[in-house]
Amino acid sequence: MTILPVFTLQTSGLGLSPLLDPQKLSEIASQAVEELLREGESANTLASYRSALRYWAAWYQLRFGQAIALPLQPSVVMQFIVDHAQRTTAGGLQHELPDVIDALLVKLKFKGKTGPMTLSTLTHRVSVLSKAHQLRQLDNPCQDAKVRELLSRTRRTYGKRGDLPQKKDALTREPLMAMLETCDASMKGLRDRALLLFAFATGGRRRSEVTSAEMKHLRRTGGDAYVFTLAFSKTNQTAADRPENQKPIEGKAAEALQAWLGASGVVDGRIFRRVGKSGTLGGPLSPSAVRDIVRYRAELAGLPDSYSAHSLRSGFVTEAAAQNVPLADTMAMTGHRSVASVLGYFRPSGMSKAAKLLD
Repeated sequence: MTILPVFTLQTSGLGLSPLLDPQKLSEIASQAVEELLREGESANTLASYRSALRYWAAWYQLRFGQAIALPLQPSVVMQFIVDHAQRTTAGGLQHELPDVIDALLVKLKFKGKTGPMTLSTLTHRVSVLSKAHQLRQLDNPCQDAKVRELLSRTRRTYGKRGDLPQKKDALTREPLMAMLETCDASMKGLRDRALLLFAFATGGRRRSEVTSAEMKHLRRTGGDAYVFTLAFSKTNQTAADRPENQKPIEGKAAEALQAWLGASGVVDGRIFRRVGKSGTLGGPLSPSAVRDIVRYRAELAGLPDSYSAHSLRSGFVTEAAAQNVPLADTMAMTGHRSVASVLGYFRPSGMSKAAKLLD
């Protein structure tokens, strides 16, 4: 048994007052905890939390005629679910949100369009409400047995109907090369070409990982290659030092990156920047700019509007599988720690050898 040492210290005259109460956090410490929790979340995650909570507040106000106040009752969460989830009735698919409230939520810009939510949006908003109760150490209505059972059955209902999330197409080699052909020698063209290849070649990086990439994490290696150190990511939120943090950039991707850096003169700070109409360099790109670049280049290439920024990640995984890259190598580039997670980005297609075993 370990005995903790007992210290007797003279604290008078040391300027330590006021002393803290060990039974509770001080106001400053509480604020520091909140700031650390907030800083530990990504900007996209925080934005999604704010959006979800704003929607809860607006829906509650319109549905119950009063301002929202936590904790909520389980019956309120169940009402939220049936208001936004479709169920099969004798008259077809139906949900319970009154049309007038639905229209108001759209008019006030709390919703993008009228109608039921997607299942993923619904479950996300319930989970955000759950976290809000958890952080405030309040009775959590989302953990109520009836609420959990309703949400579980709702997921199963959507699955049985085949009403599954529509995933964007994978941006594999062929469509990616078509997009790159639209990138000319202008500053925007050089940036977009470098950005698309950087995002793809480093394992299908997420939007925020591309736009937050800094020169201090990029180093030149022998020849015309680079290594980018991805210290922090969605799959490494503790910034643990792992071998797979090092992402090699070679070939076409390295050439495009070198051309962009040479033309832009970027030597420190963010790698990818805004480019003005006259070709002048601006501040760092926002994560949404990666989505806009993918859509713009896809449109110029005459491709369907089925690609998004996340298509770069699924494209990398799918192309790696098509070229028989060992799964361990693929996971080292993407940063996934489980096979199930990385397979979630694989998009089966006509290039699959598994579909032609008897041919």
